[in-house]
Amino acid sequence: MAINESIRQQFQAIVGANNLLSDAADCWPYGYDNSRRHALPELVLFATEHQQVVEIVKRCNEHKLPLVARGRGTGTTGATVPTLGGVVLTLERMNRILDIDAANRVIRVEPGVTNQAIQQAAGEHGFFWPPDPTSAAFCSVGGNLAYNSAGPRAVKYGTPRENTLGLRLVTGDGRETRTGVYTTKGVVGYDLTRLLIGSEGTLAIITEATLKLTPLAEEKRTLRAVYRDMNSAAEAVSAIMAQPVIPCALEFIDGQAIEMVRSYSQARLPEQAGAMLMIEVDGPSAGLDQATEQVKQAAHNAGALDITTAKTAEEVARLWETRKALSPALRNVAPKKINEDVVVPVSEIPALIEGLKQLSRQHGVNIVSFGHAGNGNIHTNLLVNPDDPAEMASAHRCLDDLFSLVLKLNGTISGEHGIGLEKRDFVNREIDPVALDLMRRIKQQFDPNDILNSDKALPPA
Repeated sequence: MAINESIRQQFQAIVGANNLLSDAADCWPYGYDNSRRHALPELVLFATEHQQVVEIVKRCNEHKLPLVARGRGTGTTGATVPTLGGVVLTLERMNRILDIDAANRVIRVEPGVTNQAIQQAAGEHGFFWPPDPTSAAFCSVGGNLAYNSAGPRAVKYGTPRENTLGLRLVTGDGRETRTGVYTTKGVVGYDLTRLLIGSEGTLAIITEATLKLTPLAEEKRTLRAVYRDMNSAAEAVSAIMAQPVIPCALEFIDGQAIEMVRSYSQARLPEQAGAMLMIEVDGPSAGLDQATEQVKQAAHNAGALDITTAKTAEEVARLWETRKALSPALRNVAPKKINEDVVVPVSEIPALIEGLKQLSRQHGVNIVSFGHAGNGNIHTNLLVNPDDPAEMASAHRCLDDLFSLVLKLNGTISGEHGIGLEKRDFVNREIDPVALDLMRRIKQQFDPNDILNSDKALPPA
């Protein structure tokens, strides 16, 4: 159903004239995310409080209007692109920190609060919220929850699912409820909180989150380990993760990425470097040097070319320079690269990297890999030009084979970027028909009129 003036007036009565956009030029920026997809919404609404979200969802049900909830648009899979038109509900103005309960290590926030704002507020009380995506300065907590976005610290501290106690939400048919608990233990009823985290706005719209905070570590140590080949680096990852000291970050870049960033980084790396690990260890000051040495010993093997421990803040910055130079290097070489975030068991990382080399040769697609080695979450970057039809056809064939390889290695096609539209048609390779049927039935219970992101995340029945 098209949005006529009468319907527009109904929405304006809910949010006010200053929180509604209907001109195509004004709506245009809200039709995209960080993928290459774009679709023009008919209407953009800015909610500023929970009750407005309730009323908006009810009106969309009444008029059978597609509704897409949106944070700051940093997602990469097209999950917030309004491909069916209708209404985009942006939650960026619901950006209040409602309460910090330091005694119970809890913070309550609205979905539009940025990840960085949460870290700053929690930090004033000696805490942090573990999820830390690379877009933390801009991305919203609502988006973090929608995708279960985690970042490097997940290897030790977990994802949003492990660090969220409860939610306030509006279901797809306009019912409002709360899920979860205020305590760190609780087992009453089904765990709807974890179900909703990672559901990409297909079941409900989150209007408030109760997050579990973690005390800031007293100190941190940074190491950089360079290896002759990927197998040696993967062997080190397995050894590190098998000993008692869990690093708070264990990042990996492959040999091709190292070569790519040499001209962008002043860091000195051995010419024969085939892989690199960036390792951070945090904890109490007492005993941290011993813990760091334990991790360093685990990282050392016959293929290790150099393992360096930073002793000053300047040295820390220098060690991270190579990793931080990767993004600008990739933007320069392939500004419109395809970035996937597959996950395999840590022991299968060498097989994945070797398989990627074969796929690169087979399809003529340059592939650069880096990511969160501690949990096998490897970001595979296909360096292609999307304006070249032949290159894109090769890239899509390569992606198809990449996902088959990942599943063969007992992995999963997405670790933290979500499914959206980009991976939707591959989901039934990973999830069997019975599980998909159960998921579609859950969707129907939350959103009987199928207005919430109805073409995203799950393949058509």
